[in-house]
Amino acid sequence: MNAVDISHYSDVLCVWAWVAQIRVDELRRHFDGAVHFDYRYFSVFGDVHGKLEQQWASRGGAEAYAAHVRSVVSRFEHAELHPDTWSRVVPRSSMPAHLVLCAARLVARADGAAAAPVLALDNAIREAFFCHAADIGDREILLALAARHGFERPRLEALLVCGSAHAELTRDLQLAAEQHVRASPTMLFNEGRQMLTGNVGYRVLEANVRELLRHPEGQQSWC
Repeated sequence: MNAVDISHYSDVLCVWAWVAQIRVDELRRHFDGAVHFDYRYFSVFGDVHGKLEQQWASRGGAEAYAAHVRSVVSRFEHAELHPDTWSRVVPRSSMPAHLVLCAARLVARADGAAAAPVLALDNAIREAFFCHAADIGDREILLALAARHGFERPRLEALLVCGSAHAELTRDLQLAAEQHVRASPTMLFNEGRQMLTGNVGYRVLEANVRELLRHPEGQQSWC
């Protein structure tokens, strides 16, 4: 059976990646076994307070950004947002979550597991922040979430302490730069030759997957 590999780049604090998650879930459900997601992380909110000061100070600061997030979420019936998210709860950085997710990826890889457990943890971390206003910049919260999804804390901590998780995240950041990823979320199809960025509708994603499943070979060039 042919399969489509999709590289998914995002920042876990990105509201657009949050509202688009339902489309990723639907692709995985609809094309069961025929779509393989490879989740990668890059920095949009590596320095949250610096970003808000630089890009939102003249527009009302953190309060204005919180209102912007509420406006985005209000357009999508499926998306949830806790009233404290981005108002009372403003994480310092998305990097701790990305590091824990990279550590989880290394554990899954070492165990020969599929990507599903890591994708489930990824979704749980986003849900914890957007739906429950958990500070996902807090390593303790992240490790507790990971434990509930089957990732043993000592194994994750060992990878965080020795630097392996940092090296894995660095590879993600390097790949994002090499593939000219500039926005969250970004999905790369066809070995990076097709890029879909931002708020892309489900039918567009589905059409790309169907086309690649129908014509898996000879897509490199028509020249």
